[in-house]
Amino acid sequence: MLNTQQVMKILPHRDPFLFIDSVESVTIPGRPLAAGEVVDVKEIEGAEVVAHYRTKKDHAIFKGHFPDYPILPGVVQVEMMAQTTSFLVFLIHKDPMSMKMDVALLGVNEARFRKPVLPEMDLKIVIKILKVRGPIINSECKLYHNDQLMSEAIVMASLKMQ
Repeated sequence: MLNTQQVMKILPHRDPFLFIDSVESVTIPGRPLAAGEVVDVKEIEGAEVVAHYRTKKDHAIFKGHFPDYPILPGVVQVEMMAQTTSFLVFLIHKDPMSMKMDVALLGVNEARFRKPVLPEMDLKIVIKILKVRGPIINSECKLYHNDQLMSEAIVMASLKMQ
């Protein structure tokens, strides 16, 4: 659905803090949507976003965390999950590529880091919207590598559009 250049039109993040390479899908399971159809923000509970990121061995984070055994920090994995939540704008905004978005991570609950995320891993980030209250969105987030669950968390984010 979206390549890296298109991702950068939505997210304000840039290298070395952009942790989404592409977005595979933004859907509301069980509800077919016509191309370009938008829904009310109240209707996105249950919506899912699937995104991808490849951990690059030369990323600056790996130089310090840890030099002899590089591991992607858990806080970065949570950031990756929060960035994925931003793509819900494709369900609730007519022209998401032209809008400005103010997104902020507000909270993290039930974070579990099950397996180490290493350099050169292809990651799949799957988020499911649990609750929406105004601009506040709670999401169940999971990070996979080769269909193995690497980490998971409940993420609370604020998503405001201008």
